[in-house]
Amino acid sequence: MTHIIDGKKIASEIEEKIAQAVALISSRKPGLAFVLVGDNPSSKIYVKMKKKKCSDVGIRSFDKEFSESVSEQELLQTIHDLNINPDIDGILVQLPLPKHINTSRIIEAIRPDKDIDGFHPINMGNLLIGEHNCFCPCTPLGIHVMLNHSNIPIEGKHVVIVGRSNIVGKPLAALLMQKSPYCNASVTVVHSKSDNLKEICRSADILVAAIGKAHFIKPDMVKEGCCVIDVGINRVIEKDGKTRIVGDVDYEMVAPKTKYITPVPGGVGPMTIAMLLSNTLLSYQRKPHKG
Repeated sequence: MTHIIDGKKIASEIEEKIAQAVALISSRKPGLAFVLVGDNPSSKIYVKMKKKKCSDVGIRSFDKEFSESVSEQELLQTIHDLNINPDIDGILVQLPLPKHINTSRIIEAIRPDKDIDGFHPINMGNLLIGEHNCFCPCTPLGIHVMLNHSNIPIEGKHVVIVGRSNIVGKPLAALLMQKSPYCNASVTVVHSKSDNLKEICRSADILVAAIGKAHFIKPDMVKEGCCVIDVGINRVIEKDGKTRIVGDVDYEMVAPKTKYITPVPGGVGPMTIAMLLSNTLLSYQRKPHKG
C-alpha cells in the first residue's frame, strides 16, 4: 500500500509550534528581511507566500525591493545595513538575481548567523564537516524532518539523489551521510552525466528527485516498495491550454510501486517554508539578549 507523505500537514504542525514559541516572546519578535530584485513573477509569488507564513506565526517581515537595474554595490550596501540591524535575525535574498549581479558575492556578504537560507560558504562548510551550530539549507532540512516525522528509516539505507545543485542535491547528501542520529545513510548523487542512471536509481531505498525536469522519474527507475521524495516544481501546459504544476516524478505511474511518496504540490514545498521560519526563530534564539 502506498502512503502519501502530507508535507502540508507536517509543515502546519511545525508552524503551529513556532507560533506558540514566538507568542511567548515578551520583547521584540524575530525579524526576517526579504531582498527582492526585479519583476520575476515566480519570485514575487514565493516572497508573498513566505511573508504570509511569517505573519501567521508572528515573525516580522522587512521588505527591501529593487528594480532589475539595481547595482551590485547598492545590494551589497543593503546587505551590510541588514547585517548590523539588531531587529533582523534572518536575511533572505530571493534568487535568481539579474545576470549583472554576482550571486556568490551577494550570498557571501550575508552574515553567516543571519543566513537562514544556509547558502553561505561557512554554513555549507560546517554542514559538510558535521557541525551542529550552522544553518542547513531549507529544502534538504525539510526533507530530513519529513522523513523522520514519517518514521521512514534513514540509517544504513541507500539514498539516491538525482540532481547535484547547491540548493538541494549537495547539502542533502552532506546532511544524510552525517554520523548523527537519524542520518548515517549511504548516499549516491547522480546527475545528467551519470552512467547507468536508471540502474542506480533502481537500487535506492529512498529516491530523491531534484533535477528540474517534469516527469523525469519513470516506474522503471524505482524499486518496488521504496520511498520517493519529489522536489521538482515544473510548470507544464496541458492540451487544454491550462498550466499545471508537476514534479520531477511521473506521479500517477510511479506511486503504485512505492511504499511512500510525496505529492507535488503539497509535499516538499510547504516543508521548505516551514524550515525557513524555523531557522529564523533559531537565529533569534541564539542571540544573547532574547526575550
